[in-house]
Amino acid sequence: MADYQNLISEIREGILTLTINRPDKLNALNAATVSEIKTAIEDAYDDKKVQGVIFTGAGHKAFVAGADIKEIAELNEVYGRKFAEQGQEAFFSIENCPKPVIAAINGFALGGGCELAMACHLRVATEHAKFGQPEVNLGIIPGYGGTQRLTQLIGKGKALEMMMTGEMISAKRAEQLGLVNHVVKDEADLLPKCRELLKKIISKAPLAVSMVINCVNAVFHPEEKGYQTEANSFSNCCKSEDFKEGTSAFLEKRAPAFKGE
Repeated sequence: MADYQNLISEIREGILTLTINRPDKLNALNAATVSEIKTAIEDAYDDKKVQGVIFTGAGHKAFVAGADIKEIAELNEVYGRKFAEQGQEAFFSIENCPKPVIAAINGFALGGGCELAMACHLRVATEHAKFGQPEVNLGIIPGYGGTQRLTQLIGKGKALEMMMTGEMISAKRAEQLGLVNHVVKDEADLLPKCRELLKKIISKAPLAVSMVINCVNAVFHPEEKGYQTEANSFSNCCKSEDFKEGTSAFLEKRAPAFKGE
């Protein structure tokens, strides 16, 4: 694993935990942190030791409380576009990761923090976590994919309301809207719940899991033919060793031993 300035990287039992480590700034995302996130997740793609990933935030107040306002305040039209595109590229890397990625949300997930959480495949939050896209309060809009992913997750009307009012919602409300998969009582339960979910997922055929991610992502890209992507992915699974192992294990009434091949 690389050395990072703003990330803490730890791997245990095949699960890579990446902690945004700027607690004095409520883990706000500056350009350096976004770059490190992109590097870390892309390194995980081909690292055979990594079977799943968890993103979380350092401290007890915030997952990520937004982007670094000092950096944003210096933007102009040209650099604003570059700023948004670099963040989108980093978060596309998370969304398209062939291994399952879970956001462990331990506090404020606002602005870029909510966008980071939405780029992950699943989201688990503590009861005290808060979500929001408050960019309109600064005279801007979400720029790291928030306008698209929030609409995909909770629907047009509710997404418009959240983004136009800039108001925060609770973890329970986020769960009701479909923004969050699970809510746990407190931080003591948070990472164990994420690890429980990941262990369940990584016990399945890795190739099939990656194909599910790819096919579901295709739903939201009009240039892709989702049903054709599904058929192609199904075909690729059928030629895999994991398919042979999975069907043989079922017929032989034993647990499968998948290898991701």
